[in-house]
Amino acid sequence: MKRRQFINLSTLSGFTAAIFSIITAPASLAFNRTMSEGADSARGVDQAATLFGATGIFTTISNVMLFIVGAISVIMVIVGGLRYVISGGNSSNITAAKNTILYAIVGLIISIMAYAIINFVLESFLPGSSGAGGGTNV
Repeated sequence: MKRRQFINLSTLSGFTAAIFSIITAPASLAFNRTMSEGADSARGVDQAATLFGATGIFTTISNVMLFIVGAISVIMVIVGGLRYVISGGNSSNITAAKNTILYAIVGLIISIMAYAIINFVLESFLPGSSGAGGGTNV
């Protein structure tokens, strides 16, 4: 036995009203906005508006990462110093402690150099920056 399915009249009228309101919506509501206006309205109160610059997202991320690398380097220098102090004159423990301190300092220097290179490239080649390459020096 076949079972017939009926469309509920209220469901049909609600669906029709929704389609009609979408089709006839005024242009000033959402259709006339640009993509940047939509992004501006979706951004939170304390979020950065630009990707680059002093308050840009990339600057904030690189500053946080540089802080984390610096903190880890300081911790590793302290660990290497403690290993050196408690080595008890064992030459292999002293060498391992010196290597820990050396690698922590080398890692810190490499991270600072990477930060400087990134800032140099961004300031030199991005339009509107104060660098010598692509900036507008007015």
